[in-house]
Amino acid sequence: MLFSAVARNLNFTLAANQLGISKGHLSAQIRQLEQDMGMPLLIRTTRSVRLTAEGERVFNGMESIERNMLELERNALSEATQIQGEIKITAPVQFTERYLLNICQQFKQVHPAIEFIIDCSYTAYDLNKSNFDIAFRATNQPPENMIAKALMDYQQSCCAAPSYLQKRGYPTSLAQLNQHQCLSGQDQQVWQFANEKININGWLKVNNNHLLKQQALEGQGIIYVPSYLVEKEIGAGKLDVLFADKPGIQRTIYAIYPQLIQQPIKLTAFIEFTKSYFDKI
Repeated sequence: MLFSAVARNLNFTLAANQLGISKGHLSAQIRQLEQDMGMPLLIRTTRSVRLTAEGERVFNGMESIERNMLELERNALSEATQIQGEIKITAPVQFTERYLLNICQQFKQVHPAIEFIIDCSYTAYDLNKSNFDIAFRATNQPPENMIAKALMDYQQSCCAAPSYLQKRGYPTSLAQLNQHQCLSGQDQQVWQFANEKININGWLKVNNNHLLKQQALEGQGIIYVPSYLVEKEIGAGKLDVLFADKPGIQRTIYAIYPQLIQQPIKLTAFIEFTKSYFDKI
């Protein structure tokens, strides 16, 4: 870059003034460049400076590099000062369905230049190594090497469709659950309530709470799922809550993201927007 300034002016004094450095330092840097490249780039006389053939080629190449660097600088400045580009998120399916898509839609209305890429999974990605900007996770122990902002608390709700309960009867104690069709996740043998663990049996185990809810709505059994997943159906009378006096285990939804010295403004804005969204509900 220093050589480019000299080649443009063909004068060390003018180039040094433009660069804000001393003529001696500039001259020493150009000599070092020529030594590193193993070829003369300038022909110096007491009255003039001119480029060698090799110097012409380097100077022509530097013009292209300078344009690219200027474009990179402009893009970086735009990224640092404008809310635009992609936000990559990993989150559970039911949280995405119930809340996240709505949050993203509302944020997009405020910031039209934003796009979202969402991975719906329960994989605990290492955000320091993966390319996700933020993760939403239900946990009582967020990772210590990440920033974790609590968004909402929820409990597990035990519920079933009125049609199932009319046919099979209402369980009057937790112990009676093992006499019912308890639909659960894979490898789940126990339902944990606040002060009691209950062994359960059922004809279906599937690792998707949304599918469990659909089966419950069809009267196929009792489910034990996050309360926010079934609150609408409970409110509409499509599902009845069981053991309302025996709360299920409580968990917290966190927004989790890496600790960065300078957080991208788009991510900072999205985190603040999400926090505000849950503060209102």
